[in-house]
Amino acid sequence: MAPLKHVWAAWTMPELLDQWWAPKPYRTETKSMEFSEGGIWLYAMISPENKKQWCKATYKTIDPKKSFSYADAFCDENGKENSEKPNSYWTNVFSENEGITTVNITLKQDSFADAEKMIEMGFKEGFLKALENLDNFLSILIKDK
Repeated sequence: MAPLKHVWAAWTMPELLDQWWAPKPYRTETKSMEFSEGGIWLYAMISPENKKQWCKATYKTIDPKKSFSYADAFCDENGKENSEKPNSYWTNVFSENEGITTVNITLKQDSFADAEKMIEMGFKEGFLKALENLDNFLSILIKDK
């Protein structure tokens, strides 16, 4: 239960994304981010053993405080995509009603096999944990304001 401005910031500012995006005990570290159409967020998911799995989000469309879409790919630390792992295509739509923000997320893959591979890799469980992190982060952020 957070206002749109806080939820939008949590999804679009790297210093905030790094605080909730990775499912614990993992953490996220942003190498670079340009939140603009055609811009890229290059980040690593870091394991408790300090192993980095690099990913990049390439922003396709942005309608400030309403929606954005991006293609997410596994890559190396320089952003070169790994063709052996599936890509994901995200559309996030934000709406606010009486100070409560809802984010509707549509996630697509290139094929059913890619969707199955993501599930096998633990994406569902990991993303649900990340969303719990977001809820906790926002509750602390709002309490501190």
